[in-house]
Amino acid sequence: MSEEVLAEMVANVWKVLLGAGDPVEEGDTICILESMKMEIPVEATSSGTIGELGVAEGQVVQEGDVIAVIEPA
Repeated sequence: MSEEVLAEMVANVWKVLLGAGDPVEEGDTICILESMKMEIPVEATSSGTIGELGVAEGQVVQEGDVIAVIEPA
C-alpha cells in the first residue's frame, strides 16, 4: 500500500533531492522546505520507491499538500 508524505506547514520548496522512480529508505530526505529563513527537511516515512513527486523547486506548499507518494518495495 502506498504512503503519502505530506507538508506539515506552509513553506517554499527550496530544493528537491529525489524524483519519481528513485529508491528511498525511511529517513531519507526527499526535499527541503524553507519557511521564515529556516530549512526544514522532509523525510521519507517508509522505504520503497518514489511513485509520484507532487512538488517542484520554487513552489509554495500548504499544510497537508502531498509532497510525495512512496510505493512499497
